[in-house]
Amino acid sequence: MEEKQKQISPFLVFFLVHSVQVGVGVLGFQRIIMKSAGNDAWIAVIAAGISINVAIMIMYLLLNKQQKDLIDIHKDLFGKWIGGFFSLIWIIYWLVIGIVVLRSYIEIVQVWVFPLINIMMFSIIILGLVYYNVTGGFRVVAGISFLGVVIPFYIFLSFLFPIEYANFRNLLPVWNHSVKELSIATKDMMLGLLGFSTLLMYYPYIKHPKKSQKWAHFGNLLTIGIYLFILIITIAFFSDKQVSKQIWATLSMWKIVELPFIERIEYIGITSWILIILPNICLSVWAASKGIQKMFHFHLNKVIPVILILLLFATVTIQGRETIDKLNQYLAIVGLGLVFIYVPILTVLSFFFTKKRKGNTGNG
Repeated sequence: MEEKQKQISPFLVFFLVHSVQVGVGVLGFQRIIMKSAGNDAWIAVIAAGISINVAIMIMYLLLNKQQKDLIDIHKDLFGKWIGGFFSLIWIIYWLVIGIVVLRSYIEIVQVWVFPLINIMMFSIIILGLVYYNVTGGFRVVAGISFLGVVIPFYIFLSFLFPIEYANFRNLLPVWNHSVKELSIATKDMMLGLLGFSTLLMYYPYIKHPKKSQKWAHFGNLLTIGIYLFILIITIAFFSDKQVSKQIWATLSMWKIVELPFIERIEYIGITSWILIILPNICLSVWAASKGIQKMFHFHLNKVIPVILILLLFATVTIQGRETIDKLNQYLAIVGLGLVFIYVPILTVLSFFFTKKRKGNTGNG
């Protein structure tokens, strides 16, 4: 476990889990899940929330047993080389999360606010903020996650405006889609919620980590509550055909908001969203950097600039909506496999090898 002065209070896990689940995805998730489940998509959101809570529970079984981060668990169970290979897969996965979040946000800024924005300069500004936070240590990253939840929370009040024009009979009839369609929608819904896997790296930085499990579950519940709230309003506000044409349905709902002091509230929402996506990028960069540091014994402050240069290069290189969509899809498939297949297997192996070693020690 890490030194006490580097650790955070258990309740901050609430903000760490929630902040990485509400990113760019909340701005356009409706079209993806309603394509399969239509007006029953809200059932898929609840099912996804339950599945994620089960995944969090399995992670805590593994982490509470080992009392180490993922890199050390891999090394103990599989040795330096095989364990290092598995650790490298996770490091690449966290890196790609950072790339996808940053590039997706820049695309939204391009389409809705500044079509001629210089991608490289904008990326450098955001990554400069990431560098400042990540080099400050994990406590600073936890602090920005806290602020990234609390400060922009006012944005969600703006979704009350479409209720005036909503027709909640659009939610009826309930359960008029097959189990297969709901399962596909549940899988699609889970794709944007998998960032909480960074827990596998920052677990040793939590004081009394076993007490943090309830806060991780509460963070996920808040996330599901927000997604459910926005989805129900979307279903009531749009028809199924209208949603299928809206790439960013959440942003489209902002168009009807009228305030005396501002005409285009979506501009405020999109610019404020930087506070929401910043913890996403900071956590994924920190997890990847920490993993590389532990594997290769480099100094963390030398690893971080290299990681950020890679992120900048990838962000500038990726062009076009189709490329971003494909990257999202591949990342989602890998994420589902890692969280819902690999982690449970690793947990079972962890318990098996630990018992075996204890048995051998007892025989000796």
